[in-house]
Amino acid sequence: MKFLKPAIIAAAILGAGGAMASPYDHAIEARQGLMDNLAFNLGILGGMAKGAMPYDATEAKSAADNLVTLSALNIGAYWPKGSDDEALKGDKLKTHALPAIWAKEGEFMGHYKALHEATLKMQIAAATGREGIQGAIGDVGKACGACHKAFRAPE
Repeated sequence: MKFLKPAIIAAAILGAGGAMASPYDHAIEARQGLMDNLAFNLGILGGMAKGAMPYDATEAKSAADNLVTLSALNIGAYWPKGSDDEALKGDKLKTHALPAIWAKEGEFMGHYKALHEATLKMQIAAATGREGIQGAIGDVGKACGACHKAFRAPE
């Protein structure tokens, strides 16, 4: 019976935490982390493109490689139906995902595919210097913006 007390305590702690969380918290946190990582790496390349930071071939390659990897993830589990801003109004963990994601899932995934294709071009362009990044970054930004315009609520 000595092992029963820690088990009961652990169950009470886990149960209390689970009661306060939505079933979508992990998915929302994961997709927000994905977006943060995309923005972070795009920021490095954007800084180089603008001349705000010196071009560094190793850093550019790393950031572009990261964008390709992130945009190649199978993101289906990141976007469970019902984890949108309208369904979770008042929830502690905020999301800007619009319900249109699930109403137009094919279009949504098409935007993600376009992002991946743009990052593949960026991966090649990043190795050619600042000018290469400048030429490719617009397509990555357009892919991000098109999806956000259609499927992300304003902040």
